[in-house]
Amino acid sequence: MRKVIVNEWMTLDGVVQAPGAAEEDTSGGFAHGGWHLPYFDDVSQARVVQGLTEAGGFLLGRRTYEIFAAYWPDASEEEQITARPLNTKPKHVATTTLAEPLAWQNSTVLQGELGEAVDALKQEDGGDLHVIGSAALARALIERDLVDELRFMIDPLVVGGGKRIFGDDGVRRPLRLVESEVTSTGAILATYAPDER
Repeated sequence: MRKVIVNEWMTLDGVVQAPGAAEEDTSGGFAHGGWHLPYFDDVSQARVVQGLTEAGGFLLGRRTYEIFAAYWPDASEEEQITARPLNTKPKHVATTTLAEPLAWQNSTVLQGELGEAVDALKQEDGGDLHVIGSAALARALIERDLVDELRFMIDPLVVGGGKRIFGDDGVRRPLRLVESEVTSTGAILATYAPDER
């Protein structure tokens, strides 16, 4: 059975919104876009490349899909180590507004109810499915107990508000630390799996 692995860059107060650029996602008046970039180093870059390389495919929300589809197909030669797996591997997009055919190669729209569609993908042969960013999708998968692993880069920064992947639903979800490492910038790379406690 394939795993669903959620990959997020996160502030210490749990915000995942707009880590890469100022205008990436200003919804809700978010004014701190691009907060993650000062914390990225060689260790975290290697972790990103490893995750992309080992992935059997990607689960993306509509907004992340559109950002990626506008950038990665035309990435520079220096960026090909990141672009190649994103461009060539299957991408499954959770959306109610986009229709097939999707422009970015190897991209399809998830059909039917989200939980059933992702559960069916998990039953298929192949490598694990990685969620990148896609806060609303990650939250929906967590709420449906479909996430097998959470991989965070937690930056030593508090931004005071923004989108998070953990909702306020009052449900207790114990996690077990699988692996951790501290980067040269003070960020923590941490991998968690659901725990039965």
